[in-house]
Amino acid sequence: MMTAVESYLAVRRAAGFTLSNTEYLLRSFANFANDRNQLHILKATAIDWASLAESVAQRHTRYQTVCRLAQYLRAEDAEHESLPANYFGYRKTRRVPHIYARDEIERLVVAAMRLPSSDPFQPETYATLIRLLAATGLRISEALQLLVSDITPNGLLIRRTKFQKTRLVPLHDSALAGLGDYLEHRQEMGRGGDHVFASDDGQPLMYSKVHRVFRTLLKSAGFQPTGDRWPRIHELRQNAESEKMPSRALTIYRKPLEYRSRAIS
Repeated sequence: MMTAVESYLAVRRAAGFTLSNTEYLLRSFANFANDRNQLHILKATAIDWASLAESVAQRHTRYQTVCRLAQYLRAEDAEHESLPANYFGYRKTRRVPHIYARDEIERLVVAAMRLPSSDPFQPETYATLIRLLAATGLRISEALQLLVSDITPNGLLIRRTKFQKTRLVPLHDSALAGLGDYLEHRQEMGRGGDHVFASDDGQPLMYSKVHRVFRTLLKSAGFQPTGDRWPRIHELRQNAESEKMPSRALTIYRKPLEYRSRAIS
């Protein structure tokens, strides 16, 4: 079974998929099937293995992962059983995103510039990150992977996106000027590194840390959770998409140096 899994992963990775979680799940399933001395995928085994997960969503993910493997293997070996789709009856529901008002974004920027930190440049880093996400609709992962060399006169070069493609994100002149001002100040502070958003050691910001800091900024800016859910940093991109006009960037990057002087004083 493990040989079949390796073949499947190799073919899909050749098509550009990363499959890190898929590899983990399929190796686990292969070991489970091997313990039962099974060389082919059987419906009962797939269900038993998927049922080991705690939640319905996790069981669904595990089961559908094996379904795709079975479809691939049945093309050459019909002894692999055909698995019925969505056996666990799971239906994903999406939470309603928080659409940030312009004054809410400015409150987050102000909170970022007042962020207590042992690194004097981190407040400006987080303020610029928030501005960029709101102005462009980038995914947080794309922003954190952004290199200085990816900033071009024509826009931001976003490499290896969610679907393993590269795209160019146009920037309003004011947004481009705001990024330039941020990088110029970073150089004045003696900060190097290839990544646009980095910690004091020059390494790219980690999402786990950004998530924690953003929750702090929400509280400092006066946000409240809806039920038990706080607004998310990822939802800043929904805000940008809700107002598809060049003035977004102009508003977000207005007077980029104003908050810097307020934070230092």
